[in-house]
Amino acid sequence: MASRVLYLLACAAPPVLRVADVVRDARRAGWDVCLGLTPTAAHWLDGQLPSLEHHSGYPVRSRYKLPGGPDVWPPATVALVAPATFNTVNQWALGITDKFVVGFAAEAIGKGIPLVTVPCVNAAYARHPQFAHSLEVLRGAGVRVLYGEGGFVPNPPGEGRPDAFPWELALKAVDQAVAET
Repeated sequence: MASRVLYLLACAAPPVLRVADVVRDARRAGWDVCLGLTPTAAHWLDGQLPSLEHHSGYPVRSRYKLPGGPDVWPPATVALVAPATFNTVNQWALGITDKFVVGFAAEAIGKGIPLVTVPCVNAAYARHPQFAHSLEVLRGAGVRVLYGEGGFVPNPPGEGRPDAFPWELALKAVDQAVAET
């Protein structure tokens, strides 16, 4: 039986500091977990990277592989982009793929890999007109977006609640996305 492979693609927002717990929770739920980080998230977690690789069983990636280089991860069953920052959401919707995390997510749309995202932005960013448009583009491309009621609700700037990030809802949405394919 093929394994269930979750690509957990995380960005530099405070909830990423709990990503080790999310990897463990996903593994307990029967997922093989491959962790991808934006460069800034990788910097934030630099001291934890060896432990994260040990717990996931795969190298943590924050860069594209070299042309012709081997794939170090098995093929994805589903991908979760969370926490997804303002920058990542907008780059993804616009197809700007200079970061591995965004590049994988953009290509996954075309490959038909189920995608779930949980944006993590403050209320000021959420009011920017491009953000609403980007969410609409991603939803239109078939991405399951957990934002607003039933997902992430923005806080006022400087009043983040990283412990309240809906990781449990995200993992449930991953299961639902796979069940619906």
